Amino acid sequence: MLTQYNPYENAKAQLDKVAGILDLDNATQDLLREPMKEVHFTIPVKMDDGSTKIFKAFRIIHNDARGPAKGGIRFHPQETVDTVRALSMWMTWKCAVVNIPLGGGKGGVICDPHNLSLSEQERLCRGYVRRLHALLDPNKDVPAPDVMTNGQHMLWMLDEYEVINGGHYPGVITGKPVGIGGSLGRTEATGYGIIYVLKGMLSEMGLALADTTASLQGFGNVGEYAARMYTELGGRLIAVSSWSQKDNASYTIKRASGCDIQQLVSFKDRYGSINKEKAAEAGYEVLPGDQWISQDVDILIPAALENQITPDVLPKISPKVRIICEGANGPTTPDCDPIIKARGIELLPDFLCNAGGVTCSYFEQVQCNMNYFWSKDEVLQKLEYTMTEAFRAVYKLARGKQLCMRDAAYVIAVSRVAEAVKLRGWT
Repeated sequence: MLTQYNPYENAKAQLDKVAGILDLDNATQDLLREPMKEVHFTIPVKMDDGSTKIFKAFRIIHNDARGPAKGGIRFHPQETVDTVRALSMWMTWKCAVVNIPLGGGKGGVICDPHNLSLSEQERLCRGYVRRLHALLDPNKDVPAPDVMTNGQHMLWMLDEYEVINGGHYPGVITGKPVGIGGSLGRTEATGYGIIYVLKGMLSEMGLALADTTASLQGFGNVGEYAARMYTELGGRLIAVSSWSQKDNASYTIKRASGCDIQQLVSFKDRYGSINKEKAAEAGYEVLPGDQWISQDVDILIPAALENQITPDVLPKISPKVRIICEGANGPTTPDCDPIIKARGIELLPDFLCNAGGVTCSYFEQVQCNMNYFWSKDEVLQKLEYTMTEAFRAVYKLARGKQLCMRDAAYVIAVSRVAEAVKLRGWT
């Protein structure tokens, strides 16, 4: 029987482990285990057929001791409050590990945008802001895109906020389209950030990226741009796992000689699903969805959803795998970490690897507040510097204290947040 994992319990277990390493006092640990604020609400939406549908939604702030809460809004039919709680906590650590002055938040709506027209999605976005506008503020809580949301959704939300408040507030939401308060480089940021961290680890291991192979789970925005940079630098991506809404199932697209990323992009829809019929016509193998994890590659990049690598599936990982580079939030369950370590696989933790997105969102906020925007090259240079410095700090601590990379990243992040909590006099 497969074990059912609760992402919030996973997140708390990870914190508790590091609290022991840090000898964190009970009050601070108790504070950091729970969100500081939760809002549960419903959004009535007038559908195109004239009916009204009620959507359940959440906005959760985990901790804002280091700065305004920052975190995406997910649209997903299986969204749960515990998933949002976990994601808000991971956002706190993510901001802290790359040392940007933001806290952790997250939002979610239980819905499937595949089954909503654009006008229905717009009314849902505007309804979300009408319910929350008093809590959203550049100095309080700043949303962004996440799973199955994008720049258009953010712009509808921003417009609703500005209509309600009677002014321009471009810094209240990030991930906006370029030209309307968005930052150049934001689209690529999360995927590129993964590869910046991967480059750092490969360098420490004495491996050339161009001599490696990889398998990727997920081909949304994060997976696509990680794949683009990885292959542009000479790496060979041989397999990509995707999800079919029509079949309600995942599958793996494989080409042993290496995937043509631009070609796969031409086969995918706006939600990141690759058309497997078109891929097959182009000469790709179409395999069961879990086959991405069993490929004979050097690097695995889980960039889809949480709880994808568990003790039940971990034996499928090839002995050739040297690195697991977590692009998604919480893709590996905590009970896998000691097994992965025992196998000698380097695990690059999610809240370090995928922090490129929130880092570039921070850059977008800064640019909006200045009303002065940087070139794409400047944004990406700043992003690479920030991600590389964060990797170096985590790697140095891991090697110096004989910690795995996840524990080292947690030690740095939790220490910074705990210090802010104590200096403010909260504990």
